[in-house]
Amino acid sequence: MPQDFPQPMDAAVIPRFAGIPSFMRLPIFSNPADVQIALLGIPWDGGTTNRAGARHGPREVRNQSSMMRKVHHVSHIAPYDLVRVGDLGDAPVNPIDLLDSLKRIEGFYREVHEAGTVPLSVGGDHLVTLPIFRAIARDRPVGMVHFDAHSDTNDRYFGDNLYTHGTPFRRAIEEGLLDPKRTVQIGIRGSIYSAEDEDFAKDCGIRVIHMEEFADIGVAATIAEARRIVGDEPTYITFDVDVLDPAFAPGTGTPEIGGITTLQAQQLIRGLQGLNLVGADVVEVSPPFDVGGATALVGATMMFELLCILADSIKRRS
Repeated sequence: MPQDFPQPMDAAVIPRFAGIPSFMRLPIFSNPADVQIALLGIPWDGGTTNRAGARHGPREVRNQSSMMRKVHHVSHIAPYDLVRVGDLGDAPVNPIDLLDSLKRIEGFYREVHEAGTVPLSVGGDHLVTLPIFRAIARDRPVGMVHFDAHSDTNDRYFGDNLYTHGTPFRRAIEEGLLDPKRTVQIGIRGSIYSAEDEDFAKDCGIRVIHMEEFADIGVAATIAEARRIVGDEPTYITFDVDVLDPAFAPGTGTPEIGGITTLQAQQLIRGLQGLNLVGADVVEVSPPFDVGGATALVGATMMFELLCILADSIKRRS
């Protein structure tokens, strides 16, 4: 292990409840060029249309990430021994101006991308993925593995409002940032506004795996299908915690019953090891609706799962 790779604080030396809270208890950096994977918070939920609170997600996920240790117990990936990882703080946001927030987040992530650093983020509502794409996918569109109860490919809300947490991937496709034919959505379910709500996703070529299909085919077949869809080209993973049944993640803005379990989510992410990954995020953790920090712990755990396969992907490329 290179001696200058940042390591988490040792819980046997400094208790988990002590010290400055950071993602995974790692050192905090200000220059993205100092790390290969930047752990980032986006404390903003200006795109939320119902239950707000995801702006508080990054802080609580930082707290719960103190429960993560150094080595993955199944894959034995030790991410901090493979690449340089650190907490790069939070993206700048404007809580009273949606469009200004999108610009600020994009500018922040552009600096990260230009430094050659891979972002692993915690939101925030799901609209935050759009400015990330604007920063990292300008040169060529990315593929995406999308875990969610909702397709997030709606068009407009409340008249002509184009930007909400229900529209990011429609906008990303329209802007040429996301390749719909290399996009797979897993866990989609719940009632919809109209029978045409999913037409855009289907018409542009997104592979939608509804929860009912996932229940029929299982984890292994879903992984195989996701890998087939995205192939070997650059791919982004976005994990909305409402893909989980609210029994496992009650602290979210738009819960839908009948979701996947936390174990299934872990297995699905682990099954994506070896893909050409360029970034990932965990979104829609809303602490005001959480119970005992359970959803924030889910967010931190999924973040660690993603960190392991991101670190492995970077190491393979190098």
